[in-house]
Amino acid sequence: MIRVAIAGVAGRMGQALVQAVDAQKPELQITAASVLAGDSVLAQDIGISALGQPAGVMAVADLETVIDDFDVLIDFTSPASSLVHLELCQHHGKSMVLGTTGFSASEKDRIAQTQLPLVFAPNMSVGVTLCLDLLARAARVLGDEVDIEITEAHHRFKKDAPSGTALQMGEVVAGALGRKLDEVAEYGREGFSDTRDPKTIGFNTIRAGDIVGDHTVLFAADGERVEITHKATSRMTFARGAVRAARWLAGKPNGVYSMLDVLELGAD
Repeated sequence: MIRVAIAGVAGRMGQALVQAVDAQKPELQITAASVLAGDSVLAQDIGISALGQPAGVMAVADLETVIDDFDVLIDFTSPASSLVHLELCQHHGKSMVLGTTGFSASEKDRIAQTQLPLVFAPNMSVGVTLCLDLLARAARVLGDEVDIEITEAHHRFKKDAPSGTALQMGEVVAGALGRKLDEVAEYGREGFSDTRDPKTIGFNTIRAGDIVGDHTVLFAADGERVEITHKATSRMTFARGAVRAARWLAGKPNGVYSMLDVLELGAD
């Protein structure tokens, strides 16, 4: 049995993760969970709201108080909280599945240097991971003959823009073309400008309603267009991917892995 802790269990993703892990019993079992100090769920059974019945796990404000109760932590919280949890897991020899987005470049460097079994991906969806593999292939085939635009849409509450998934898609495409994303990314357009630089990768962001997550990468040439699109209609797709990653991590050596590793994609 793999003992799982969930950070931010009171949030929308936290609730979905409770359901996704519970569906995998007895192979996986929730044995610890955290919320922000002062949250109404603190010291309450996490199963009541997520499962409609007790789960036998009480939410705590500090995961260090239950550090001996879990093997792997799943974290979709915030950059600040996730970095604290990362250090905690490294210090105590725990594994971690990290799906938080919005990290700065220096914070990503910090994550890359940690020594623990870690799956780090801005999007845990199996479908999105497959799209990343397809995007690399498409970029290599289409090369410099196309203009590339990335459009993403999320709910009104999402704070970071562009989304971590859109940026990862851009990094995959740029890498396949031998470019560096921070040198060719163009975020939004306004007013008059020169003719489009064919080396740029454009990003367009939508924040509206309750959109879970839509991403489209457009490869546009003269006479034809190729679009690779992923649309998420439920957070459960991310939760199920995270649970799959947690199961895959069991017994893995220290290292920073991606969902491409989990699904054994992109090896070529």
